[in-house]
Amino acid sequence: MSIKPQAFSGGFGEPVFESQSMFRLLMDGMARPGMIRTVSSDVGQPEPLGGAAGAIALTLCDHETPVWLSAGLAKSSVGEWMVFHTGAPVTREKAEARFAFVEAGATLASFGLFAAGTQEYPDRSTTLMIEVAALDEGQQLTLTGPGIQDATTARVRGLPDVFPRLWAENRALFPRGIDVILTAGKTLLCLPRTTKIAVQ
Repeated sequence: MSIKPQAFSGGFGEPVFESQSMFRLLMDGMARPGMIRTVSSDVGQPEPLGGAAGAIALTLCDHETPVWLSAGLAKSSVGEWMVFHTGAPVTREKAEARFAFVEAGATLASFGLFAAGTQEYPDRSTTLMIEVAALDEGQQLTLTGPGIQDATTARVRGLPDVFPRLWAENRALFPRGIDVILTAGKTLLCLPRTTKIAVQ
C-alpha cells in the first residue's frame, strides 16, 4: 500500500514552541468553556481535517495515544499524516481511542462506544474533536457550569442535530464521560464534560 505524499507535508515549524503554546491554549479553553480560541499556527494538515484539529493532533497525540477517525477522515491521508507527525496509532475501535476526530457533516450516532473512563479513573476517557461549519454564527447555545460565571452564550453552525441529546446523556455519566472540542477551521471551543448546554 502506497503512502499519500500529503502524509509528509506540514507539521509545526517550531515544534517545541508551538506545541507548548497550543497546549496552554487548550488548557485555558477547558478552564473557560464556551470561549472561542484561534490557533495561530498553520500546520498544513491534509483535507478534510481543519487547521485547529490538526494543531490539536500535533500537540496531544503520541505513540501512546490511539486515535479514531470518522469515515471521511479515515479515507483521506489524515491517518497517515498523524502517524508520520505524531507516531499515534490509528484504531478502528472507539473504546480504544484517547482522541477521536470527526469531519464536518459526519453523522454522530452515539458517544456511548467511546471510552468514558471509570469512577476511579475518569480521565481515562476519549476526547472528541468535532469539526463544524462556524463557531461565531448559527444555533445559540447557553452554557453553564464550572469555569463559567453565571452563563455564557455560544453560537455554532453545523452542529449535528443529535448533539444536545448525546451531550445530556454524556453529562449524566459524571464523573465519567467524554470531553468535546468543537473546531471550525482555525478556531476552537472547548466543552468539558462538566458543562451544561441549553439549546435556544
